[in-house]
Amino acid sequence: MNDIVKKLKDFNELVMFEHSIFSLPFIFIAMVVAADGWFGWKLLALGALAAVSARNFAMGVNRYADRDIDALNPRTSNRPNVDGRLSETSMLFFILANALAFVFVAYLINSLAFVLSVPILLVLGSYSYFKRFSSLAHVILGVSLGLAPIAGVIAVSASVPLWSVLLSLGVIFWVAGFDLLYSLQDIEFDKEKGLHSIPSIYGAQATLFISALFHALAVLFWLLFVWAAGLGFFAFMAALGSGAVLYYEQTLVRRDFKQIDRAFFTVNGYLGIAFFALIILDKVV
Repeated sequence: MNDIVKKLKDFNELVMFEHSIFSLPFIFIAMVVAADGWFGWKLLALGALAAVSARNFAMGVNRYADRDIDALNPRTSNRPNVDGRLSETSMLFFILANALAFVFVAYLINSLAFVLSVPILLVLGSYSYFKRFSSLAHVILGVSLGLAPIAGVIAVSASVPLWSVLLSLGVIFWVAGFDLLYSLQDIEFDKEKGLHSIPSIYGAQATLFISALFHALAVLFWLLFVWAAGLGFFAFMAALGSGAVLYYEQTLVRRDFKQIDRAFFTVNGYLGIAFFALIILDKVV
């Protein structure tokens, strides 16, 4: 029993399960708006399962693909994918199990979700390889998480309205922006190993500028989402408030790169939760 618990802890560390907080609020935001309120317990459960299995798959592929890189980077050399706690076979099984779970859950949701499930998995799995040949990897990560709102609205209405695309674009630039900040930690390592991150190619100052630009675009698209969806005051406060939060995040990192972890995990986690809470408030008031 102790071995099972330990193995579960290792898998949890592998995929950082708690970081699902980045994608879950936005899939539920899309579901609330698509349903014009409560969308039901069944879709709540299926939406959560789809989001978690998709993220587990993506993180599993990332850790498996990056095991050679992570082993050389002092910041990541103690991860379970490289320190011997998880074998390659167990990681591949984990990846396959979550892929099958995602496709099965999509089948239970509706036919459109099922048809799109495999293409979505292909996008999610591609991020891990982009950094080896393209600095667009940051944007690909954004696209991976940006699929969450699209998946949410498909689950409810089996369609992709304009407002869901705008919400998704906001998520794409939000995620790409904070991934740029996070990647500042590995500038020298990426240069040494020839990895194609924006910081390693263009430097820290250019990265900070591009990150701020991406976050400004995120706020713009979220404001357009609120307008296109015909939402009210609290939804506009959610979009504007996200701008204030992202400004604080940018300021935090510029002040001290040692604050990157705090900016990445804590600030962004609160942003998603607050955005979701205000959308709910917009629907009930």
